[in-house]
Amino acid sequence: MCAWQAPDREVDALVGVRHPDPFALLGPHETPQGVVLRAFVPDAETLEAVEPDGTPIAPMQARHSGFFEALMPGRPTWARYRLKATNAGGTWTFDDPYSFGPVLGPMDDYLLVEGTHRQLYERLGAHIGPHEGVDGVAFAVWAPNASRVSVVGDFNRWDGRLHQMRKRVDSGLWEIFAPGIGADAIYKFEIVSADGRLLPLKADPFGQRGEFRPATGSVVASAEPFHWTDEDFLARRANADPRREPMSIYEVHLGSWRRGEGDRFLSYDELAEQLIPYVHWLGFTHIELLPISEHPLDQSWGYQPIGLFAPTSRFGDPEGFARFVDAAHEAGIGVILDWVPAHFPTDIHGLSHFDGGPLYEHADPRRGFHPEWNTAIYDFGRREVSNFLTASALYWLDRFHIDGLRVDAVASMLYLDYARGEGQWAPNPDGSNDNKDAVQFLRYANETIYALNPGASVIAEESTSWDGVSRPVSHGGLGFGFKWNMGWMHDTLDYLSLDPVYRRWHHDKITFGLAYAFSENFVLPLSHDEVVHGKGTVLSRMGGDDWQKFATVRAYYGMMWAHPGKKLLFMGQEFAQRREWSEARSLDWHLVWDGSLHQGVQRVVRDINALYRAVPALHARDCEGDGFRWIVVDDRDQAVFAWMREDGEGGPPVVMIVNFTPVPRSAYRLGLPRSGYWKEVLNTDASCYGGSGTGNLGGVFADHQPAHGQPASAEIALPPLACLYFKWEPDEREGVNLERTIT
Repeated sequence: MCAWQAPDREVDALVGVRHPDPFALLGPHETPQGVVLRAFVPDAETLEAVEPDGTPIAPMQARHSGFFEALMPGRPTWARYRLKATNAGGTWTFDDPYSFGPVLGPMDDYLLVEGTHRQLYERLGAHIGPHEGVDGVAFAVWAPNASRVSVVGDFNRWDGRLHQMRKRVDSGLWEIFAPGIGADAIYKFEIVSADGRLLPLKADPFGQRGEFRPATGSVVASAEPFHWTDEDFLARRANADPRREPMSIYEVHLGSWRRGEGDRFLSYDELAEQLIPYVHWLGFTHIELLPISEHPLDQSWGYQPIGLFAPTSRFGDPEGFARFVDAAHEAGIGVILDWVPAHFPTDIHGLSHFDGGPLYEHADPRRGFHPEWNTAIYDFGRREVSNFLTASALYWLDRFHIDGLRVDAVASMLYLDYARGEGQWAPNPDGSNDNKDAVQFLRYANETIYALNPGASVIAEESTSWDGVSRPVSHGGLGFGFKWNMGWMHDTLDYLSLDPVYRRWHHDKITFGLAYAFSENFVLPLSHDEVVHGKGTVLSRMGGDDWQKFATVRAYYGMMWAHPGKKLLFMGQEFAQRREWSEARSLDWHLVWDGSLHQGVQRVVRDINALYRAVPALHARDCEGDGFRWIVVDDRDQAVFAWMREDGEGGPPVVMIVNFTPVPRSAYRLGLPRSGYWKEVLNTDASCYGGSGTGNLGGVFADHQPAHGQPASAEIALPPLACLYFKWEPDEREGVNLERTIT
């Protein structure tokens, strides 16, 4: 054997896919005798090095099972070449992946290990583009404990021998540039663990597109830049304070909002054509999507994602989702995504034991496995994992212009003993039960998101009394913009599920929420969780007969929209769906016919959304106590509540009063903060909504007779099971000054 030839042991290791560094053997290398070129092409009978234009350079000598090498003295290692292979089936020419230098650099290693690589999604995963003058795809994956990683796919017959990757020892990243590959190629990673086990093929953690389930491969996404048309929308968002803006959210599961013919999923483009105009017509300011990150199981609703960087292929490709967001912005509607950094499923093609042992999950099962959901829990204290999750959040905001993230299951992240019994969890050294790593991750992620995305919102689904969820990190909080008010949701639904005769004994179910309404920046959620698992629907949970149920729903929504806090309503509840929601079928759209009670609820939602958006008193101080004042707080015997909302800028106030009994009050004296004319801008008992039509002929005059601690008052007709809004309008009737004493 010549001195320039590779040792047999190294060739045997490479052919056996056991070589620790294939780039150290394959490709062009300097030797004392000159440049030697080595290649591994298992299917080739002969192999020749040629110039890029096809001019022969040198035939290569076959050594063993597809391993070839040739001495090329005088040729520089940097000179570009191609390989020409032949066998009984023909001849093919291709670029050698081992002739290319690294795509990643030392800064990628450093920032990943430090946990601060803000654009990690632009470096890891699969990226189309030229490298050293040749078109192809750069693949990169983090697997620090692996002894070998190969990218396999339909471009190499899923043969792990052909694209064995280069390991970057400083970071545990593996990379390779694969020339000649383009968009739509399907791939996974073939990983051998440190102890030599060949693992199940893994989908790309940073994959930006996935196969349609039940297939589980990653797909090389297009590199064509998307043409956005939402510059004005994003500029307005960047200059707004979300706490002071109207936020009325329509929560949607894209797979079951509406189905196409044959019960098929609608595409992102069809949803843009149908869902967005509907949401605009209803007057919602935002759409919130249940998780659309790629996930294997429809029944998980997206809450057990595999691909945190890939819009699910159920509804089309990533460009289709971008068109959906762009269309929403064109209609003036923001898009919020449910984002799931709390846990992940243990499907074998996912993150679980990614390189042979715990990597993304915490190594201690008391912190790395969720017994209630049978899922793995991220190791939030590992900087690379924290970086992975933060990069996912930034990816959706950057690449898809998302306006906010609703972070799922935050409470499960914050507590070491969440859903665990005695002996199933390990406390901190001081005996406390808070997950300090998760707290640090959430604070860092929130600070980073807000720093890079002005006007965006991050919303926590957090079900405990953890202090400061929506307080800035600089003031000791977790740094979220908003928090779901789960206590308000449960209390009000419990109250209204009672027969009206019993509500007097549970008056505090409504009043208690105002005791803490301004301790956080709250969103009032009537979410998907309240219409599944035997809970029924908002309509079915109301007390009384059928007419009373519909009237109570209308009154409930009226009260909710006047209550401090942003609003969220799950799809179907805007027209009082009767059946529980199921991800496997469309909503019951046939219920909304002309004149139906369901249509009446839909009209109420549309009208209160219009008021909420148009009248600053109803939204500008949603998160601040100076925008709220009780008027009637203790009328438990009649189940009446009333309060005032103000915008804090001297604009006209709005007074809400609600009657949660089926008994009309013909002359209810309501205290008001000012005398003059109060226009009745909402009456949920109006006949056009399906109500009895009782009302106040468009408004009332308040005189200086004090009531309910207010300096003025008016006698009003208070309909049964109804909510009324009165807006002060002192000078609008024929130029007469109506802010005067009425006698």
